[in-house]
Amino acid sequence: MPRFFLTGGSTVAGGTAFIVGEDAAHAKVLRLQIGERVVVCDGFGKDHHCTVTKVAPDRVEAEIFETVPCKAEPTVRAVVLCGLPKGDKTDTIVQKCTEAGASEIFFFLSKRCIAKMPADREKKLNRWQRIAEEAAKQSGRGIIPSVGVLEDIAEAFNKAKESALPLFMYETGERRTLKDTLESAGEFPSVSILTGPEGGFEPFEAELAGIMGLNLCSMGPRIFRCETAPVAALSAVMYATGNM
Repeated sequence: MPRFFLTGGSTVAGGTAFIVGEDAAHAKVLRLQIGERVVVCDGFGKDHHCTVTKVAPDRVEAEIFETVPCKAEPTVRAVVLCGLPKGDKTDTIVQKCTEAGASEIFFFLSKRCIAKMPADREKKLNRWQRIAEEAAKQSGRGIIPSVGVLEDIAEAFNKAKESALPLFMYETGERRTLKDTLESAGEFPSVSILTGPEGGFEPFEAELAGIMGLNLCSMGPRIFRCETAPVAALSAVMYATGNM
């Protein structure tokens, strides 16, 4: 069924979902007809199953016949924090991590970052948020992950520490396997995953991560690209927690 989020002015009132703005334009492209069923998600994990009752040039109205929790939402809250990469790799990370189940996605600057924070940050954030919304619709998510930027790795460490299990993905030195770390953690309500930019992390950054109480983890003998590592680690977490 076509899926819409309550964004851009779309609302629910009196048992009816009102789809407007860009979503109404999308509904027109889909050629929705009266009697068809759609899903309108509130963005907080609840799906309104609806039947289309009116199709107008500027809006679609749909009667809600059932409201249920979104089955696609993971049971663990996952925050992904990535060293800012070059070019459009950020777009790939946002899209794929949304599909894999991330709740929040942040980019931060670290020592080996080649890229700089975008001059027009608001424009870039809006773009990333649109990508997250489209990926959430495509994958049947119950929320749209929020996307943000952090000024430096210290902010990333502080954000990571807010979760029950903070993971620092590191390619060398003393660390545990991701598998062992996840198995020994038992059940956890939230997790954070830090991955580096092109070239990875500096040794002092890994040392600081350990001092801050983050779990230094290996993803095996292979070296992942910076846009692959967060998706691979997040997928491993989802599998380990029964969400895949």
